[in-house]
Amino acid sequence: MHSGAAQRGRAPAARHLVLDELSKGTVERLDAASAAFVNASGLAKASPMGMGLYRIEPAGKVGSVRTATLQLDVRPKDRLGLSRLLFLLSYAGNQGFRADSVAAAEDRELWSALAESLAQMAERALGRGVLQGYLTVDESLRTVKGRIRISDQISRRPGMLVPLEVSYDEFTEDIAENRILRAALERMGQVPRVRPEVLSRLRQLKGKLDAVTRLPSGAPLPPWTPSRMNVRYQSVLRLAELILRNASAEAGEGKQQTASFVVDMAQVFEDFVGTALREAMAAYPGEMRLQYNALLSEAVHDSDRLSVRPDAVHLLGGRPVVAYNAKYKAAADFGASLTADHYQMLAHCTALGVPTAWLVYAGAGEMKLRRILNTDIDIVEFPLDLSLPPSDILAAVADLARQSWGEVVPTRPLTSQARQGNPAGVGPA
Repeated sequence: MHSGAAQRGRAPAARHLVLDELSKGTVERLDAASAAFVNASGLAKASPMGMGLYRIEPAGKVGSVRTATLQLDVRPKDRLGLSRLLFLLSYAGNQGFRADSVAAAEDRELWSALAESLAQMAERALGRGVLQGYLTVDESLRTVKGRIRISDQISRRPGMLVPLEVSYDEFTEDIAENRILRAALERMGQVPRVRPEVLSRLRQLKGKLDAVTRLPSGAPLPPWTPSRMNVRYQSVLRLAELILRNASAEAGEGKQQTASFVVDMAQVFEDFVGTALREAMAAYPGEMRLQYNALLSEAVHDSDRLSVRPDAVHLLGGRPVVAYNAKYKAAADFGASLTADHYQMLAHCTALGVPTAWLVYAGAGEMKLRRILNTDIDIVEFPLDLSLPPSDILAAVADLARQSWGEVVPTRPLTSQARQGNPAGVGPA
């Protein structure tokens, strides 16, 4: 009797649904509120089928949404873990981001991994106390402190000697680094069903920052600059920024607790390849430009012109010499042909007047060169295996740069074997 009452009083266990981003979805029973939240998150599409059943289909993004009664995970192809996802997300904004700092908290369940990673990294950052720094303060005072803002004094208080409009630097904990960290700790503390012991750690860490100004919901993140002074904060700040930019959580008194972490892997891959390739090509002459616009057709009116926009183009002496496109979901993922991707690359080569284009796709496999019939254009398929360690992924991008530069300034002609798809024959020796 007592056991049954306890069970009746206990909240029902949340359902956990896991989909692969390339799957065709599943049919599940959902409550209307959870279905509405799934649709609003953009992670998946929940279509009603009647009798409380919904068809849940991936919507081209990966991540996790969580309510009090449901958790839906859409996982990247090849089962990429959190550390690899964070590496790809971070690199475009911060070359050299070290994903190994979160590898210890790798977990099959994204929210547990995020919460544990944030707790671990924040504990290391705050282990020697809360970081302090100089903050410029503008105030109206009756005595001089710092420097007088002459223009503000004249415009706001013409002919008055006091109060004075002054600016001064204050050594304080209320700096951008601590505001960002506090906001991330609060955000993760609002995620429903975080393990109690981790939630307790997050609250204790947040308590150390109670003197720091709280960032309003939706406010832009304050800028900060890596320096010798904040080096112990840098890893946790990178993770905190990723959480604040990609995750939302709502404690919602009287409302259903919800949380979502949703990213567009196609955009993440494109941004990563472009940034990493630009870094690698900096070792060679010329200039790399991302999202390069070029005309494909002539027309009397500008509105009638057709244009193309390769993900990246390398220029030498101001002239395009090679083009690149990043494709996270290669056509082969869906059992289709690569024809559409090659049509696009052919148009890029034609518009730019370049002889070679590189199709960089996410996945394992062998590099393959295709000579387009009745043209002098080559298209090279270059696989980038995202399951490798970050250092190996960057080494592969460096190899892509070396190989593609070798096609611009070849050291030897391609062999007939290479023309048939042998990667050993592509690029310089």
